[in-house]
Amino acid sequence: MARTGRPREFDRDKAIDAATALFWAQGYEPTSLTQLKASMGNISPASFYAAFGSKEALFREVVQHYLATYGQVMAPLWDENLSPREAIEKALRGSARMQSARTHPAGCLVVSGASNCSPDNEPIQTLLAAERQRTRAGIRACVERAITNGELKASSATDVLPDILTTFFHGMTCEARDGMKAKNLDAAITSLLTLWDINAVKPGKEKRPQKR
Repeated sequence: MARTGRPREFDRDKAIDAATALFWAQGYEPTSLTQLKASMGNISPASFYAAFGSKEALFREVVQHYLATYGQVMAPLWDENLSPREAIEKALRGSARMQSARTHPAGCLVVSGASNCSPDNEPIQTLLAAERQRTRAGIRACVERAITNGELKASSATDVLPDILTTFFHGMTCEARDGMKAKNLDAAITSLLTLWDINAVKPGKEKRPQKR
């Protein structure tokens, strides 16, 4: 009599990819365990809990996976080999392309993944809020580095520049989810960066000796 082989184990990496797409598209609370298990190849409840522990634990793993992959578009913010303006521009344009791509759900998981959770799921909101705060800090660090380096003027306008840039970044998620194309977001970024340029320190002009 032929021996029955062991049941084929599900691919954990593919399961995380599937869960990422589902949480990204629907958000944390609207995504049910039934949907998650189905997206992972109809795995059993026992397999799900053995692999991930709980829905919340899975979501936390998904967030780390997202940050290590799609979220890397924000890495320029912490690259001090780039000028502060270049770091901001690369991060914004890269995020705009990523958020509006058609190969995955639109927008940013960190921005929209837990935008309206019940009190029971406050830890999830806190998790994503901490990641958004990290982005704010990265943008502010770029602006402060530019002021320290003498690239930007220290003024009331540059005091609020990090808040303007961060608000635009978070707002891209809404626009991308509503169908705004990458080229439109890119054009908006070009316009936004004029706020940086008008506050840039202009190179001093050499004084020419006056004619007698």
